[in-house]
Amino acid sequence: MDKNKIVIFSGAGISAESGLQTFRDSGGLWHNYKVSEVCTPEAWQDNPERVLDFYNQRRRNVADAEPNAAHRAIAELESQFQVVVITQNIDDLHERAGSTQVLHVHGEITRARSSEDPSLIYELGYRDIKMGDLCDRGSQLRPHIVWFGEEVFELEESLYHIQSASRVLVVGTSLSVFPVAALVHEAPGEAEKVIVSLDVEATPHDYQLYRERASEKVPQLVSQWLVDKNA
Repeated sequence: MDKNKIVIFSGAGISAESGLQTFRDSGGLWHNYKVSEVCTPEAWQDNPERVLDFYNQRRRNVADAEPNAAHRAIAELESQFQVVVITQNIDDLHERAGSTQVLHVHGEITRARSSEDPSLIYELGYRDIKMGDLCDRGSQLRPHIVWFGEEVFELEESLYHIQSASRVLVVGTSLSVFPVAALVHEAPGEAEKVIVSLDVEATPHDYQLYRERASEKVPQLVSQWLVDKNA
């Protein structure tokens, strides 16, 4: 266990406080789309233009959003600790707040990749992906997002970091999306483990739970950890 390492495990709740809507918030729908219509490989095969439209709109929303106090506090921890953020979110709010080591297990809205060769990944920023936008090998670009039925990213690296952390802070997640949610059970027994979430469904027994807004509670925890570090 690395006494100077803090792992942050973040979910949709932290981004929701920056105004980004989630599937869960809207009862399984987002802008009148069903999850099955826009978040599966079958949806892409059936209607790629609809899928692109959905993610293009999400990308515009991310561009308009700003990191909140929880994102900024997490980034502040890097002044005294090694911090690894493992996020289920596809936005870039952690990075824009100043976090430098962020693992996006479900992909990134600001990137595109080849629909035929997953290794061909392109920085997109906040631009739309359009039909006819091709990779270097001539296949249509798709969002660099993990859809239902696809393997998540960075799982082995995420496991390594959470198993070696002295503190684990889980923020804004229900812990209901697997296999990623299982990572929180891999923290060392002696590590300090905290959950800040309004909608967590299954709380691991050895985590201290705060059912509070991330933008209010996370800065408090971070301030205390920084004080403890310098005591």
